Amino acid sequence: MTTISNPIIRGFNPDPSILRVGDDFYIATSTFEWFPGVQIHHSRDLIHWRLVGRPLARAAQLDMRGEPDSCGVWAPDLSYADGRFWLIFTDVKRYGATTVNGARGVSLRDFPNYVVTCDTIDGEWSDPVHLNSSGFDPALFHDDDGRSWMLNMLWDHRPGQGRFAGIQLQELDRARMVLIGQPELIYKGTERGFTEGPHLYKKDGYYHLLVAEGGTGWDHAVVMARSRTLCGPYEDHPDGAVLTGAGQRDIPIARTGHGDLVELADGTTWLAYLCGRPLPGRERCIMGRETAIQPMRWDDDGWLRTLTGDARPDPCPVAPSLPWAPWPIEPWDGSFNSPTLPDDFQWLRTPFPDRLFSLTARPGCLRLYGRETVGSLFEQALVARRQTDFRFTATTCLSFAPRCFQQAAGLIYYYNSTKFYYLHISADDGVRQLQLMSASPEWEEGTTLDIIAPLPPGPIALRTEVDGDQLTFAWRAEEEEAWHILPRTYDASILSDEVTYPGLPNFTGTFVGMACQDMSGAATPADFASFIYEEVGLNTPVD
Repeated sequence: MTTISNPIIRGFNPDPSILRVGDDFYIATSTFEWFPGVQIHHSRDLIHWRLVGRPLARAAQLDMRGEPDSCGVWAPDLSYADGRFWLIFTDVKRYGATTVNGARGVSLRDFPNYVVTCDTIDGEWSDPVHLNSSGFDPALFHDDDGRSWMLNMLWDHRPGQGRFAGIQLQELDRARMVLIGQPELIYKGTERGFTEGPHLYKKDGYYHLLVAEGGTGWDHAVVMARSRTLCGPYEDHPDGAVLTGAGQRDIPIARTGHGDLVELADGTTWLAYLCGRPLPGRERCIMGRETAIQPMRWDDDGWLRTLTGDARPDPCPVAPSLPWAPWPIEPWDGSFNSPTLPDDFQWLRTPFPDRLFSLTARPGCLRLYGRETVGSLFEQALVARRQTDFRFTATTCLSFAPRCFQQAAGLIYYYNSTKFYYLHISADDGVRQLQLMSASPEWEEGTTLDIIAPLPPGPIALRTEVDGDQLTFAWRAEEEEAWHILPRTYDASILSDEVTYPGLPNFTGTFVGMACQDMSGAATPADFASFIYEEVGLNTPVD
């Protein structure tokens, strides 16, 4: 008996939208401030997944410069109609103050929603068409009468109102790519609140509305309602949540919610949903929100439930009866010998990567051009990959000749601009030295800078090792064999959704990669000859 090991897409990959076209399954996930926008993974057996594209890759499609941490691309929805793939998404421009239902005062946020299309999943997607800005988490429902409808949660900024006002529905004219008619509020949600992430399905004479509720934390849940008519009224699921990890923080798959359904060719129904894997005893999910999947059942009363009926996430569900379909493994040796960036890597916000890095300026190296600070929301040269394992090492080797304290380059372990560890080369009074800049909302200082050691001339190798919540660093000159290990062990768990300044959004996950700054404006480059990420041991939490 073959089982699926959840999560199926590891590392920061939240808000899954799942789609089947023939024998192919696709999942689109949020990328927030990381560019290019949206990750689409492909599978034929629900077990083996590979990245097949990031469709929002041009300046005409997405420009997130200036957008706050954890804004940008939220909750993409993937569908198929008229022989084309449709992708609808929010580009959050302003987050404003954190609020809860019934919060006082005005809460202004900007949620433009766009749609793009493509004939093939891995082709060049169209320029975006703006549809509305009334709320986030848009989705498209293509009814069997040929009409299409857009759903999104409705944001209510007015004083004294519940910000999450319910689910709005409006018809989309696919031919003209415009919304027509008037929007209707079809569902206000349950007492859990924070009603968002809508998806609509039609089965056995009912319209079934799937939403996320409870906030995207420990009380997150998948909730359903149904109606005989498209615009309602919708009756709530008699069990409450269809899937949730609420009430438990010590389970391997926690914080479950924001799901989407897919029907297999054999008629069985599966639910893809986001989850978090907490470190034992820490209640912190370093890798942020990931994507899991499990089978569901439709009972005689016409309601959807988990196979066990307990609405609990399943870490190891039995795999479906589909042909085994692993993808060819194409290992990367860590060198930069290609003119294109390896698929694992992304950068922050800007659609103009040529100002950040080059793979041809110095053949065999990734050249980063020193730009703004590591806390910049506009243009910083930071290229990184997701942390996907509880235990890993990451090693890089760089050549960098800073002339002053405003220039730095090195290895970064990064969640956002308020929490990171940055082991880097800089200079002070003409002396090249190794420094560690660290940031955490838990520290009174906020961001600290430690001088580690003077450095000899020539290339320097930098290494980080992560074992659960334990983080260590090391360095060595290129000609040395032994590593100089920094004596202190650092807390990796600060790089999680659960550690934050009050009022700031934290919806992403931890990355490890390379960075370069030059606050003097000279764009002094750093050349990285390699970057190697290696999983260590089993991919399970550390007790």
